[in-house]
Amino acid sequence: MSKLADTGVVLAGVRKSFASLDVIHGIDLEIAEGSFVVFVGPSGCGKSTLLRMIAGLEEVTDGEIEIKGRNVTDLDPSERGIAMVFQSYALYPHMSVRENLAFGLKMARTAAAEIEARVKAASAILKIDHLLDRRPGQLSGGQRQRVAIGRAIVRKPDVFLFDEPLSNLDAELRVSMRIEIARLHRELGNTMIYVTHDQTEAMTLADKIVVLRDGRIEQAGTPRDVYENPANVFVAGFIGSPRMNLLQATWSGGGTLSIAGTVIPGPIASGKLSAGERLTFGVRPEHFIVAEAAAQTLRARVDFFEYLGGTQYLYCQLDDGQTVIAEHRSSLTIGAGDIVHLASEMSKRRFFDADGRRLAD
Repeated sequence: MSKLADTGVVLAGVRKSFASLDVIHGIDLEIAEGSFVVFVGPSGCGKSTLLRMIAGLEEVTDGEIEIKGRNVTDLDPSERGIAMVFQSYALYPHMSVRENLAFGLKMARTAAAEIEARVKAASAILKIDHLLDRRPGQLSGGQRQRVAIGRAIVRKPDVFLFDEPLSNLDAELRVSMRIEIARLHRELGNTMIYVTHDQTEAMTLADKIVVLRDGRIEQAGTPRDVYENPANVFVAGFIGSPRMNLLQATWSGGGTLSIAGTVIPGPIASGKLSAGERLTFGVRPEHFIVAEAAAQTLRARVDFFEYLGGTQYLYCQLDDGQTVIAEHRSSLTIGAGDIVHLASEMSKRRFFDADGRRLAD
């Protein structure tokens, strides 16, 4: 177990089983104090279960959890120094906003003057001071979520835990609340752990993204590192919208590989590859360039396109039937049925072996 002074949360060999079913498989993770960490992954990957284990709402089958140097593995949630914001607002409908904010503090027998000061401070931070006398039924979804966050703030926790807190909001409110949560983190400086399936939330909020699959960490790193340098095919295909193009290729030998009949330079780490071995070639849509026909360009037919004002996405099919997405920002008009030739810079290409593991570019 780590005892780093600047570590907010440490997970050491954490496992979770339900009867004979293992759902979290020996996770080791250090979260720096004051950082914003996002758990992201497909449904059923274990991200919410892991968050609930940190909160103390799920028992740990094996391993230890430490918060600010304290082993909290067997402590009740109230003793862990955490506050959790759930997907559902869970506000008391018969209470005013002020009473909802103060309720937990009253149950903890906090002095009335201290409760008033904390409620005033939290409502000012969240800009809901004018709503204190209203009841939840009189609030919008965004306002209710602010109240739910305020109820966590008044507790002055060491760690904030967010379990998909914006899932119930419409698209416009999600954007504004995302900005509010980022601002809140800057102002408070607390450690925050946030669970979401929304990649935009993960990429824009996180100092560190933890990508999970089947109860295991596939990769942990900064948003830029996870996006630009995915550790494997799963991360490459999961992070990014639209996702990275992942094309089946064949190692030709002599430093080259073949994709849909086009021969291009292969990865640096090719010493152990055998001629005919299958590889995966990855390029982000924004790194494909519509170019003149040339020896190393991929010939593709445009099946569909999305015009989004500042950019256009071309959904194409290669000669061997594989599909690719290319982002096109030129004023040149391209439509369905057109033939295009796609090029990419070597530095933007990513290569993966037959098992999906990243090869040196």
